[in-house]
Amino acid sequence: MINITIDEKIYSVEEETSVLEACKTAGIKIPTLCYLEKIQAIGACRVCLVEIEGVHDLVASCVMPVSEDMKIHTNNRRVREARKVVVELLLSEHEGDCQTCDRNEDCELQSIAHDLGIREIRYQGEKAPRCLDESTPALVRNSAKCIACRRCVTVCAETQSVSALFPQSRGFKTTIGPAFGKDLDTVTCVQCGQCSAVCPVGAISERDQTEEVWAALDDPEKTVVVQTAPAIRAALGECFGMEPGTLVTGKMTTALRRMEFDAVFDTNFSADLTIMEEGTELLTRLKMALVDGKQVALPMFTSCSPGWIQFMEYYYPDMLPNLSSCKSPQQMMGAMVKTYYAQKLGKKPEELFMVSVMPCTAKKFEAARAEMNSSGVQDVDVVLTTRELGKMIHEAGIDFQSLEDSEMDSPLGLGTGAADIFANTGGVMEAALRTAYEIVTGREIPFDNLHVTPVVGMDGIKEAEITIEGVLPEWSFLEGVAAKVAVAHTLANARALIERIRAGEAEYHFIEVMTCPGGCIGGGGQPRITTEEVRKARMKAIYAEDEGKTLRKSHNNPQVMKAYEDFLGEPLGHRSHELLHTKYFEKERV
Repeated sequence: MINITIDEKIYSVEEETSVLEACKTAGIKIPTLCYLEKIQAIGACRVCLVEIEGVHDLVASCVMPVSEDMKIHTNNRRVREARKVVVELLLSEHEGDCQTCDRNEDCELQSIAHDLGIREIRYQGEKAPRCLDESTPALVRNSAKCIACRRCVTVCAETQSVSALFPQSRGFKTTIGPAFGKDLDTVTCVQCGQCSAVCPVGAISERDQTEEVWAALDDPEKTVVVQTAPAIRAALGECFGMEPGTLVTGKMTTALRRMEFDAVFDTNFSADLTIMEEGTELLTRLKMALVDGKQVALPMFTSCSPGWIQFMEYYYPDMLPNLSSCKSPQQMMGAMVKTYYAQKLGKKPEELFMVSVMPCTAKKFEAARAEMNSSGVQDVDVVLTTRELGKMIHEAGIDFQSLEDSEMDSPLGLGTGAADIFANTGGVMEAALRTAYEIVTGREIPFDNLHVTPVVGMDGIKEAEITIEGVLPEWSFLEGVAAKVAVAHTLANARALIERIRAGEAEYHFIEVMTCPGGCIGGGGQPRITTEEVRKARMKAIYAEDEGKTLRKSHNNPQVMKAYEDFLGEPLGHRSHELLHTKYFEKERV
């Protein structure tokens, strides 16, 4: 620890801490635009300027380390005026259609300008040419709003190891985007939306599909059904000023009914369905390998995360057989609504309009995939992000915080605690192990409160080994097997894990991969800005939701069992295979 002085007050801070981090610890807020906690500190925007006694020029606090007896001034006139000029210059070349921008009141540049007291722009600079890229199903880019902070570049390269975006040219001519000014659909982009999640302005955002949903709700010929992913219930409240991690499941359901959706279903139902199918698939692969001596694609990877699927199609097509053939819970629900539920209503699949509310922009791409039509039509018609649903609730004039709680509809509205934790990194693995272990041994998995603690938490790669003992007779081939599993979140961690496997440095039976930091709770479509603290708050809420339920294992979901009895038959059976499974294909990387 070393002693420093901030605004005439002495503080003790850790050596090698940046001035920005030291000020934050002291409760002093310094504005930033290019900085991303634990990801990027490059001093590019110059908004975080401070004065240090003995240093001639003002310095960027995000990249300046503290030193013994350093004296820092964060809010004197020189500092305030310098920050103000920097922001005014940014505003002078920024396309300022704030009134109609989708980031209005959710824009960091706008917020900082307000906090600095900027009420007019003194400089009328040349504005960058407007290039609107609407080439992908998930994301929209507007170059005229870009402030060249490079957050998107860093997240795409370092967090996801995809590098679809680059800074090009220099000075005023600097542009951020795909190489050679191409559109996103012409380069290797998994459409995860982490770029839109960290963009401080409106330069990258999800494709807005709210008008398509309003049109469907206004159409008397359509039966409009909505499903909500488990991660939504721990984040949607943030759109209405509630604290991160506030559970709003009941209020969300009531709001959707007020918006006049004909049925409100829970993606948790199809998450439980996924565990039944995926768990059976894993046990089948193990039997083929251990009993039949066949060459089987192991380890088996989860297939819930569409950004991860695209990553495999682009970078590791030779390992596509290792992916579970299960569709994601979103797509399973779409197929079930347009077959099983449509049959109950006496309607044709095309008479139902399926809306998903997801924490993920890549889900928009997934829903549009050509193979996602096992009902005979597109299984999911529109995907809304958490942010889009929040906007629609505001548009409907609904006072969200005052809403009473209500329950989701049958027969696809019940989910277990195991399905809830799909929202968190490690959750799919834990849910699968809860069911698979009990099916094989007839006993609950031997971990405290059902939580497989080695796969819980925010470590980028997590591992666990569970020795299977005391198995039921039909599973005797698994007696004494040490089941090795791993969990990775972010594609950079997934890449590192795959390379370890390829190098023979690690061996597993089952691996969960989530595209986004923290899993779905940190998805590209969640309310901004998602810091580490916010992720942890959402994650804690999801575990609380799980622990508060009577049903906490997927195979105990009575609605899922009823669906098998009445419609699907059995896991991996003929009908379930047709509706709930798929395959993926190699894509050319550009």
